[in-house]
Amino acid sequence: MSRKITLIVTRQDGPDQPPYKETFVIDYRPNMNVISALMEIRKNPVNAKGERVAPVAWEMSCLEEVCGACSMVINGKARQACSALIDKLGDTITLEPMRTFPVVRDLIVDRSRMFEDLKKVKAWVPIDGTYDIGPGPRMPEVERQMAYELSRCMMCGVCLEVCPNVSPRSKFMGAAIMNQVRLHNTHPTGAMHKHERLEAIMGEEGLEGCGNSQNCVQACPKGIPLTTSIAALRWETTRYSIKKWMFS
Repeated sequence: MSRKITLIVTRQDGPDQPPYKETFVIDYRPNMNVISALMEIRKNPVNAKGERVAPVAWEMSCLEEVCGACSMVINGKARQACSALIDKLGDTITLEPMRTFPVVRDLIVDRSRMFEDLKKVKAWVPIDGTYDIGPGPRMPEVERQMAYELSRCMMCGVCLEVCPNVSPRSKFMGAAIMNQVRLHNTHPTGAMHKHERLEAIMGEEGLEGCGNSQNCVQACPKGIPLTTSIAALRWETTRYSIKKWMFS
């Protein structure tokens, strides 16, 4: 008898529709991940009751844990579906959408709040690209290595999902946004607008909203030192506040 895999998927037909669970049973194949399991359901969308249903909706892109699009809650843990191997998950697997974000359909969520928050903190290096201004300043190797670690963030939303201080009712932007502030303030050219980013995180949307639960750094699929970034920004905002008070 061939091995069977049971997937219990939390589904939602639309943003304003109630969630419900639907069970699917598929044949096991060696080296399957959650994405390949969902593809099997898509090929033949028949649930465990034998009813033909709409295929499960989810997002994916790179399939290499780089884009972050396939983030969902798998067996109770927020992670990427592309790197979640069936062999390590067992024969019964639960799939749910991340609840920090509004659900669009099934496992697809709307992460617009993250991208709107990136605008608030000006998470970019402002360079006029209309003419060649030559090479930028060189970064010391230690700072370059640190910046590389921070730049690995794929805005997957996992750190926001596991944070007890991030919810549809809270204003806290989350660790990923704080990390981007530190990354762009570290850049020699980006540091020219450092004070604007620090101003943007000096409130309940920013550092005041962090309860230091450490969940983000434990859940981050890239191992980014998120809590170190938040601690560094606390120090930077304190220094900035004192200088601003002294010279105002």
